[in-house]
Amino acid sequence: MKVLLINGSPRAKGNTSIALAEVARQLEKNGIESETVWIGNKPIRGCIACNTCKQNPGACVFGDDVCNTISAKFAECDALIVGSPVYWGQPNGALISIIQRAFYSNGANIAGKPAASIAVCRRGGATASFETLNMPFQMMNMPLVTSQYWNIVYGREPGQAALDTEGLQTMRTLANNMAWLLKSTGGKPAPGRGDEPWEPMHFIR
Repeated sequence: MKVLLINGSPRAKGNTSIALAEVARQLEKNGIESETVWIGNKPIRGCIACNTCKQNPGACVFGDDVCNTISAKFAECDALIVGSPVYWGQPNGALISIIQRAFYSNGANIAGKPAASIAVCRRGGATASFETLNMPFQMMNMPLVTSQYWNIVYGREPGQAALDTEGLQTMRTLANNMAWLLKSTGGKPAPGRGDEPWEPMHFIR
């Protein structure tokens, strides 16, 4: 079984990478493979609600950034963990754009798979970022994997996250819980709605 880790920081070797690396090492100790993908620091488009992906499922119409590269890995993984630095009390905007576009265009390949988010911050805004990152997972019927605390690691300058002993322990506990859930379910995604058709309700008719 394999967990896809997304480094949502523009810094490839910053504090977010330290948090994700701790998760990856602990997953390996549990016999679970992982792959870490960095979103990079090139421009990333936002969704323009064109709905072209509904005529061509599996890919966003914009192929000139990293979104579709990451999205293509959904079919290969059994679970997802997304890490982001905190900017102005929110996750990195580029990462949010990727999640929104990838989930909307290729949701069938990630729905029902266990997921978790990690917020890395200097001081505040981590819980708001953590909640924001978790919301798309819940819309996709993805079981949220817990830890001993909210998945938060502290550090301002590159490398300082390695000094947050409780934060790194939280990362290891998260990895242990993810491994346990994957092994308990055999990597089978949650059934979600199953055979029950979706009943959308719009409040303005």
